Amino acid sequence: MSEVELENQTKTRKKEKEKVEEPPLFKVILLNDDYTTFDFVVSILTGVFGKSVPEAIQITNDVHRKGSGLCGVYPRDIAETKVDMVARNSKQAGFPLRCTMEEA
Repeated sequence: MSEVELENQTKTRKKEKEKVEEPPLFKVILLNDDYTTFDFVVSILTGVFGKSVPEAIQITNDVHRKGSGLCGVYPRDIAETKVDMVARNSKQAGFPLRCTMEEA
C-alpha cells in the first residue's frame, strides 16, 4: 500500500469513530407505597440492581422518606429490562412495588 492510501484509510477510520454517539441514558426509580416491606425492597435492589446491602438500605430509606429512590442510570434496553424485572418479582411476591424510568 502506498503512503497516500494508508493516510486515506486512517482518515476514514477516524471519521467512523467520530460518528458514534453514546446512547441516551435513563434513570430507574423505585416508588414508595404503603404495603411493600422494607426487606423486599432491599432484596430487589441487591438482586435486580446488584447493590450492596448498605447501598440498598440507603436507597430503600430514600424511597420511604422521599417517596422515591434512584436505583441507577442505564441505557434504554437495560433500564426497561430492570423495570420489567421489578414488576414481575413484585407481582410474584404479592407486593405493589412500582418502578419507573425517565431520561437522565
